[in-house]
Amino acid sequence: MKKTFLTFIISLFFVNAFSQDLRSTCEKINGLNNRILNGSIKRTEAVKEFAGLMAQLRVEAKIPAAVNWMFPLQGYKTNAIGGTNGNGYSDKGYNYLDGNKHSAHPAHDIFINDKNQDDIDDRSQQPVNVLAVDNGIVVACSNQWEPGSKMRGGKFIWVYHPAANIFTYYAHNRAITVKPGDEVKQGQKIAEVGRTGLNAYKKRSPTHLHFSAFKIANGLPVPFNPYQQLKQSVKK
Repeated sequence: MKKTFLTFIISLFFVNAFSQDLRSTCEKINGLNNRILNGSIKRTEAVKEFAGLMAQLRVEAKIPAAVNWMFPLQGYKTNAIGGTNGNGYSDKGYNYLDGNKHSAHPAHDIFINDKNQDDIDDRSQQPVNVLAVDNGIVVACSNQWEPGSKMRGGKFIWVYHPAANIFTYYAHNRAITVKPGDEVKQGQKIAEVGRTGLNAYKKRSPTHLHFSAFKIANGLPVPFNPYQQLKQSVKK
């Protein structure tokens, strides 16, 4: 009995230490992402640091994937995606290292019913939940944004999905409910749809989630069009 209890305690110690290491890595990725966004790090340094952190993350994060994605807006489905057949997506000229200065739109804007632009769904009279499309871990986020800020993403979240080795990105949220290092399950609420961000805040912009997906290529996040995954996703 004593041996079994001791084994349990040792196992618990290593699990806790491993979890702390993973959170620490995510917090470092979050810090790096912030420096890239505000342009306070040289590109060569950013590439080197990102590669090192991703090598750690791939060792530490072991989370299985689901079969299909969950649609990222609760109560909505693919007809809420802007454009026609996903033509709102354009990644030409995008470079992750450009930070807040990039000019492309490697994303799908997913719109909610909010004619008076108060962040509240006109039908349910409730905020709309943003959901993790798959199991993963939060590697970067910001719950701080004020009108007048030039940051385009507003309150945003980056989630890493180890099984597929991809990131998903959720921007313009009114509030987020996760922090770097948090493991998230598919369909878990991670934020609420909002209007934060330089352009999303303006009256000309209908309330929406800005959703992107990124693979790793040449050591950096490179966008890919996730329209087919969204079309095949499950509605919650």
